Amino acid sequence: MAKITLREALNQYDQVFMPSRNFALRTRIEYVRDLEDLLCFFYNQDLKTVDQVRAAHLERYLAELDRRGYAGSSRKRKFASLTSFFRFLSRNRLIEVDPTLHLTPPKAEIHDPRVLSEIEYKQLLRVCAYEPRDASILELFLQTGIRLAELTRLTLDDIELPSQVNRDPAHIGLLRVKGGKGRKDRTLPLNYKACKALKAYLHIRPKVNTRQLFINKFAAPLGPRGVQLLVSKYLQEAQIVGASVHSLRHTFGTHHVAKGTSLRTVQEALGHKDLRTTSLYVSLARDLMNKEFQEHAL
Repeated sequence: MAKITLREALNQYDQVFMPSRNFALRTRIEYVRDLEDLLCFFYNQDLKTVDQVRAAHLERYLAELDRRGYAGSSRKRKFASLTSFFRFLSRNRLIEVDPTLHLTPPKAEIHDPRVLSEIEYKQLLRVCAYEPRDASILELFLQTGIRLAELTRLTLDDIELPSQVNRDPAHIGLLRVKGGKGRKDRTLPLNYKACKALKAYLHIRPKVNTRQLFINKFAAPLGPRGVQLLVSKYLQEAQIVGASVHSLRHTFGTHHVAKGTSLRTVQEALGHKDLRTTSLYVSLARDLMNKEFQEHAL
């Protein structure tokens, strides 16, 4: 068995294995970043080739992540990265034994997702009401539940607005969401609130070369970080604490379940592969209803 260096192995994993398995771009970036950190740790342990790595070295690395203060969810993802890497080495017979086989993955902390109340999300929409682009972004998050990455990939060709914007079910818009989790595309209905907000934005959107739906003040595509900063600004202005962009997705799922939308419909809208993932919103909806019944007692 030919000995190869850790660096050579990572290059093969990055340039051959992940593309051949059609890993999502974000996954590739995160896995390589994780494995670069792992290699740096190994070099400090004077490990240079793949055959030198033992389970004890990986356990020390996981302990080091704990010492650095990484959250359980972050350590769990890094564990997935190194597991995938060593499985690749084993399958390609670059190592005799996979050292991850008997490792126990770190547990992620369980936190209840932050869900905005009806009063909160209405206040959030009020504080951005006079900024058409920002209002349409927040409406899209709240009315469709799409992910941050999905929103920033939207183009002008991905939306279809009806000729008339009203509550009539015949006048529904369409949103094509491309490259969702697992690279699965889906088409979502756009209700009258989302259509109204998008129509107002498109009316004032500058005519620029890019087909990207949302652009910044420099007429360049608005990226994920820009959207995060935008949402954080309005959450702060609305005096909503403990929430983030992803909270808007949870808000969509929870309020729809609370109002009687079928779990299967919510699953399809959110792009969940497994209905069990969507089932989380049943308990969240129950908690939300209990809270609002207490706070809004007649």
